[in-house]
Amino acid sequence: MSDKPHLIQVGNVNERMTARLNAEFVVHKWFDVQDKDALLAEVGDKVIAISTDGHWGVPDNLFERLANLRVVSSYGVGYDGIDTDAAVRHNVLVAHTPNVLNDEVADTAIMLWLAVSRGLVRADTWVRSGAWESKGAFELTRSIQKRTVGILGMGRIGETIAKRAAAFDAKIVYHSRTSKPVPYDYYDDLTAMARDCDVLMVITPGGAATKHLVNAEVLEALGPDGILINVARGSVVDEAALVDALQSGKLGAAGLDVFEAEPKVPQALKDMDNVVLLPHVGSATIETRRAMGDLTCDNLSQYLRNGTVITAIPECAHLNKA
Repeated sequence: MSDKPHLIQVGNVNERMTARLNAEFVVHKWFDVQDKDALLAEVGDKVIAISTDGHWGVPDNLFERLANLRVVSSYGVGYDGIDTDAAVRHNVLVAHTPNVLNDEVADTAIMLWLAVSRGLVRADTWVRSGAWESKGAFELTRSIQKRTVGILGMGRIGETIAKRAAAFDAKIVYHSRTSKPVPYDYYDDLTAMARDCDVLMVITPGGAATKHLVNAEVLEALGPDGILINVARGSVVDEAALVDALQSGKLGAAGLDVFEAEPKVPQALKDMDNVVLLPHVGSATIETRRAMGDLTCDNLSQYLRNGTVITAIPECAHLNKA
């Protein structure tokens, strides 16, 4: 019988993570277990850790069912799928993977802005369909130079987006719960900021506190020439209101990497040619996903060494001490 601590793996991991997890833990793949009650009866008191991601979180009431659970390491910066109140209540330290994906997600936001403004997908179709030969030149599109870019959520990724946007001579403004020590104008009212923006970049965390923060009023304030870019969580934007704003012309265009009921995307969004859609790939490069996996495992390894993690979520920071 192995004397290694036990870990429940929620969701899939790559080969590199698999090797590291197996080296330090007895791993139980939660979604492969047929009789979960039997597993918990047999080894539940030996499970001290969970490896998960921002999508699956901690399912099946495991905070309550694992008496000796001490640490959860989540692959991804977003952790709205994890009940942080339950974690704190049970003194479970939760870690995530910030910073290592800042550049990639910021690049995706800028890529969507460029693609929407310059009609990238429609122009590609124009060439592939033969329309360039049969109908002539493609339509004129909109420049991204010297625009006012509003950032909803001035965290690490928001700051990185701001630096990218500044390269296009953009005026940067932002809205967050509180003002930040950054050289950009702060708005304490999101609707007022949207009214003054050409582009609204959404990069605030998901969860109940930000659900439908971008609502019909905000979208209408952004206006018929405005562009919405969402690389945060689908829940932050009222998707039904977004569809209505785009269809009615109250909003000009959108670039979306995230949706409310992923992987389901409303057919109305698929049917509109003023919308660019991505399948939640903001951080999906080989290099960044490797770094995220490494940090997920590094957090667990450090916990085994000294009872702390490298990147605790803010709600659990007070638990992160040896």
